[in-house]
Amino acid sequence: MIKLDNLTKYYPSDLGNQYIFENVNFTIPEGCNVALLGSNGAGKSTLFRMLAGSEYPNKGRIVTDRSLSWPVALATGIHPQMTGRENTRFIGRVNGVADLEEYEEKVKQFAGLGIKYDLKVASYSSGMRSRLAFGCCIAIDFDVYLIDEATSVGDQKFRKKAKQALLDKSQSAQVIMVSHELDEIREFCDSAIILHQGELEFYDDLEEAIAKYKTL
Repeated sequence: MIKLDNLTKYYPSDLGNQYIFENVNFTIPEGCNVALLGSNGAGKSTLFRMLAGSEYPNKGRIVTDRSLSWPVALATGIHPQMTGRENTRFIGRVNGVADLEEYEEKVKQFAGLGIKYDLKVASYSSGMRSRLAFGCCIAIDFDVYLIDEATSVGDQKFRKKAKQALLDKSQSAQVIMVSHELDEIREFCDSAIILHQGELEFYDDLEEAIAKYKTL
């Protein structure tokens, strides 16, 4: 269960508070893989950050009894002055991974960092950093994976690998996805939530939701 309880989020501006959500009550259904659809500025990324716990509402709360990933492929929590291995171990501890050595090895192999795994992340290219973050996330069994344009990470070979890993996860865990690629959404999702003018509406028919989204 993921429930938005009287959720309010705004950002201050010279014209006063700009509201993204105001007193929203909504439950994200379980048992389906959900696309978040909406025009630019509708609040998709803001909602993602609040679901992941990296940003907080001004009022209200998000209630859940499920484990949620951070947005897959974002280098959230990766410290540049720590090595890839040290970052992995830290993330594993924070997320309650039981066998840290096994987790470290899974991430190393998936990210394909080789000996650079034991170098500071500050020396990594942006692609290497993203591969590390992706590997750290996908190697943990979350109940829900938050996917934000994740399959654009790395080179073509890694993108193919990443997409397959996420498709495998989507068979046993729930996916909540933001993407501008409708073909990708069709591949991962079977339902959708449309965000429009601060309101959320669930569609159990993905094609119906996409048709509505195109009219916004």
